[in-house]
Amino acid sequence: MMPQTILTIILNFRTPEMTVKSAAAAMAQMETLPGEILIIDNGSGDDSFELIRDEADSRGWLDSGRLRVLQSPRNGGFGAGMNLGMHAALSDGSLPDFYYLLNSDAFPQDNAIRILRDFLVATPKAGMAGSYIRGVDGEPHCTAFRFPSIAGEFEGAARTGVISRMFRDSVVALGIPEKTTQVDWTAGASLMLRREMIDQIGGFDETFFLYFEETDLCQRATQAGWRIYYVPESEVAHVGSASTGMKTWARTPQYWFDSRLHYFTKTHGSGYAVAATVARIAGCLIWRVRRVIQDKPQGDPARFLRDLIAHSLRALTRKTEQSDKGLSLSAPVSEDTK
Repeated sequence: MMPQTILTIILNFRTPEMTVKSAAAAMAQMETLPGEILIIDNGSGDDSFELIRDEADSRGWLDSGRLRVLQSPRNGGFGAGMNLGMHAALSDGSLPDFYYLLNSDAFPQDNAIRILRDFLVATPKAGMAGSYIRGVDGEPHCTAFRFPSIAGEFEGAARTGVISRMFRDSVVALGIPEKTTQVDWTAGASLMLRREMIDQIGGFDETFFLYFEETDLCQRATQAGWRIYYVPESEVAHVGSASTGMKTWARTPQYWFDSRLHYFTKTHGSGYAVAATVARIAGCLIWRVRRVIQDKPQGDPARFLRDLIAHSLRALTRKTEQSDKGLSLSAPVSEDTK
């Protein structure tokens, strides 16, 4: 049997020191596995690329033939950076059997990469496998999910026990499974992809700058007949949001709203996307009432509901304008032109 090769891809954006730490952890875990590590500097616009390359050189990684450092000319987001890495293939030009996507602030523990690889080898219908993720403080992170839905948007925003029980089969977060479990989607912080699957369905949709891109990839894989698994025996320590700053968002960035809208529209159509947004707004309003009555915490970044509504109205206005332009372009031409 031929070796089952792995291309580990680490995407850096302005976190060079942490990226080197992540690469060191990956190098240790890849030591007895066939394949390579590829660090992509995702258009950081600072000296990240030079710092990472020089550190990799000083550690002897570049001469080992097991690690390369490439620079993307632009920051196209997570999906674009990972696509660049997958297109780069192995250094000899051959294609790996598996792509292992690792966040720059994630550190695979003992045999974490091997466990995912071996699971995919043993499970031919599995297209992807994700790890158990914990914080560097040991706190478990929930990374096993159902696909987003109208009911899930309402339940997640309302944060109310009776509503969660009513829509229990639509709750997006599955909790933390204790054994290997088939899921709808899992986070891209530590995710192994079968190259055969990527060849079939394509890579990430680069319309998503950040967030929902792995959800969309898992959705397309499922539609093509592949299965997604959460494998808790593969353990990875994760700082979380080191590049995006999500934990400290003062306001939700526009690209999050853009990605959310694109996901629902692409997957279910514009009518469903509108209904999902209305459901989320209704859930937010319920939570606001609970905050007033029961002194609950804010829950979302400042002005989230206002920003969600404003984004939705702008998107609706753009769609109306595009429709009007389409009608004017397709208007019948008078026959009295001879």
